[in-house]
Amino acid sequence: MTIKVKVIPRAKKEKIEEFNGEFKVYINAPAIEGRANKRLIELVSEYFKIKKYNISIIRGETSREKVLEINLS
Repeated sequence: MTIKVKVIPRAKKEKIEEFNGEFKVYINAPAIEGRANKRLIELVSEYFKIKKYNISIIRGETSREKVLEINLS
């Protein structure tokens, strides 16, 4: 399954919002040295209740708009 995600780094409060199948993820971590991407994967794994290794960024590694591949099996 693939999902579109818009990341908001350095947010005051971490949360995930869903609108029409697209997600907006607010992250405390800064977008430096991949810290925001790492935290994004942690939050999404908690949201879907799956292991972190089942989630990968397939597009937008350095962008705020990303596409994630989620393996639910």
